[in-house]
Amino acid sequence: NPPDQNEKADNNAVKKADSGKDAKGNNAQSDVPMSRLKITVASAESNKPIGNASVYIRFPDGYTRLTHKEKLSEMNFKTNLDGSVKVPNVPRGKILVQVVAPGWHTYGKWYEADKEEVQIDIKLEKPPQWY
Repeated sequence: NPPDQNEKADNNAVKKADSGKDAKGNNAQSDVPMSRLKITVASAESNKPIGNASVYIRFPDGYTRLTHKEKLSEMNFKTNLDGSVKVPNVPRGKILVQVVAPGWHTYGKWYEADKEEVQIDIKLEKPPQWY
């Protein structure tokens, strides 16, 4: 066999192994550079970590054919007791990070994942007291 055909076969095997499938069975984006996120969630007042907070990551996942609008893929995580969560593979570009924790204001903000590793520190506020 010519060596270039073997290389092609190897590359195809690697692409298939890397690409994975999303929930609907579509091929995931395999040629997009990825980022790793490290998100820490803490109290704005005391800087104490907030464990067991729900962290939602949303990012554009191409355009739908019918509406021609970007559809968003979503990942859900819970923070550890030290208030941190690590997200292994997020496509680079704009990502929406939302945090929901009981007894805290809901948080949401768009970030730019432009490096291999991105550190995001989030400070949650207590809601105002109602009497």
